[in-house]
Amino acid sequence: MRLAGFYLFAALVALLPVLFPDNYFVIVIGASAGLHVILAVGLNLLMGYAGQISLGHAAFFGMGAYASAILTTRFGWPSLLALAAGLVATGAIAWLLARPILRLRGHYLAMATLGFGIIVHVIMVQATRWTGGPDGLAGIPPLNLFGWSVEGDLQWYGVIVAAMLLALWLALNLVDSQVGRALRAVHGSEFAAQMMGVDTGRAKTQVFVVSALFAAFAGSLFAHQQAFVSPDSFNLTISVELVTMVVLGGMASTFGAACGAIALTLLHQGLVVFEDYEMLIHGALLMAVMIFLPQGLFVGLSQGAQRLWVTLRQES
Repeated sequence: MRLAGFYLFAALVALLPVLFPDNYFVIVIGASAGLHVILAVGLNLLMGYAGQISLGHAAFFGMGAYASAILTTRFGWPSLLALAAGLVATGAIAWLLARPILRLRGHYLAMATLGFGIIVHVIMVQATRWTGGPDGLAGIPPLNLFGWSVEGDLQWYGVIVAAMLLALWLALNLVDSQVGRALRAVHGSEFAAQMMGVDTGRAKTQVFVVSALFAAFAGSLFAHQQAFVSPDSFNLTISVELVTMVVLGGMASTFGAACGAIALTLLHQGLVVFEDYEMLIHGALLMAVMIFLPQGLFVGLSQGAQRLWVTLRQES
């Protein structure tokens, strides 16, 4: 059933540029939504399935972006090698951080991840020799895939959609694996999971590292797509928005996280026309969704559609 939904979603996003080849909204905003989906799906593994709160996810996003930016502009590394190095470095830092930080729970864990995000952001601002400081780092070369330089909005749409589908496929398979079952057990009760033989510390560390790798991967793509990075793209507000995407779509649902990421991206773009009232309307809409669909957009609408289908079948 989940794979059927995956194939349907893949067909839909593949057909969009065919149906709307010259539509800026579909191509450019679609690529932005794709990056957000990668970030939200990775964070959902940590929050939705493992039940671990993180308010510093933008730090890993920024680490992947700055790794690619610095290695390609300062040292002339090939973009793919820089991307791989960024993933290795981010994964190593996440692994070193996971053991001590994941001993905490609830709001203590949230505060610890928040502090980590602030530290990374300060480094981005202060290490001007490498990061360019508050002004950012420009002149990042385009992504080069085995001799093919990714340039132009349509090409970037294709690359980001392919990366997004890969992230979704990996997340779906992880959730259905033994590791995914261990994560759900940890979410339900760590003590009960330990009694069943689950190494809860190892499970939480693994999902923390995987979630960080998803973010770093999206960050590297973001850096090459924009050809520019600055600390403002990886601050606390971004971390909060990522958490909002996961909650908005539906916790412990891979497609829910994707739905929340797409919905919030489209909402930001659609509310630009309201200028001074943008944040007011944005907040009111989010409140309405949480009040009437407390389980999230995707989960709530899916359950509503199932109930309607059962009712119609009973009446027929």
